[in-house]
Order: sequence, then C-alpha cells, then structure tokens
Amino acid sequence: MKAKADTPFVPLNIAVLTVSDTRTVENDTSGQLFVDRLQEAGHYLAARILLKDDLYRIRAQVAQWIAEDTVQVVLVTGGTGFTGRDSTPEAVACLLDKRVDGFGELFRQISVPDIGSSTVQSRALAGLANGTLVCCLPGSTNACRTAWDGILAEQLDARHRPCNFVPHLKQAAPCESRG
Repeated sequence: MKAKADTPFVPLNIAVLTVSDTRTVENDTSGQLFVDRLQEAGHYLAARILLKDDLYRIRAQVAQWIAEDTVQVVLVTGGTGFTGRDSTPEAVACLLDKRVDGFGELFRQISVPDIGSSTVQSRALAGLANGTLVCCLPGSTNACRTAWDGILAEQLDARHRPCNFVPHLKQAAPCESRG
C-alpha cells in the first residue's frame, strides 16, 4: 500500500497490557516487542502493565484506558487462546462500541505461513471504544511481531492509504512515556 506524501505522521499514545499468569516485566518479550516497535515507529508509550489472566481485572484496566483522554490505542497481548484461564476476548468484547471484524480475520490469514492450521485457535480481535482502538492478540512474541509488522504499523500510521485508524481515534496531546 502507499503512503500519502503530503500527510504528516501523527504520533499516537499507546498503552500495552500483557495478560499472563507466568510472565514478569523482565521476561515479557511480547509486551516488550510492542513497546520497542511503537517507539521505533515514533509513537508514545502511554502505559505498560502486566496482569494475571483475570477477566475482571483485564476489563477494568482496559476500561480505564478507554476512559482516559490521553490513551488512543490499547494493545493487549495474551489470554486469547482456549485454556480455562484465557479470558481476554470475553473481558474486552463488551467494552467495544464497534468491532473491527477484519482484524482477527487478517491476523489469522497472515499467521498461516508461520503456524498453519493452528491459526484457527487464535481469538485475536479489535474494536473501537470511546475513540480508542483496542487490539487483543495472542501472547507469543512471534504473534505480536506478525500483528505489528503485518497490520498495526500501517493502520496506526496516518500516512497509510487508502485508509488507517488514525482519523477514528480521539485527539490527544502527546503523553510522556510512563512505561
């Protein structure tokens, strides 16, 4: 796809939530990949939190970010599988004003070369809530890399054409990284 030359880059305020019962900030390679990629792209890290896989804590944290004036994008990694504790889609779906159905479909499509038919077990999803884009992805670092490189880098860039999510996000002043 093309970038429109006369459109300026718009840095976004992005929060990263890692959902895991086993990871710590020190060994959270998936959350760190998002932090590295978003900062390399010129965006701001609004916040970074790691939570255990608990539906209500996940929902409360994402709802808080959606309500904040400064957070424009929430990236959630983890809790999208089928184990008994995986509850990210259930925690987040009810908060969304509009679902981005194509996000999960595209993520599964671009994951096929890496994981084959196992992609059917991905419950990746995205949607808009109060002018905030919320994206829920698997917890593997490779899945986060696939999502950033194959979808998010372009869709979070105002210069990407024919369309991107930036015009749909609430306006916010750049925030200082609170990682």
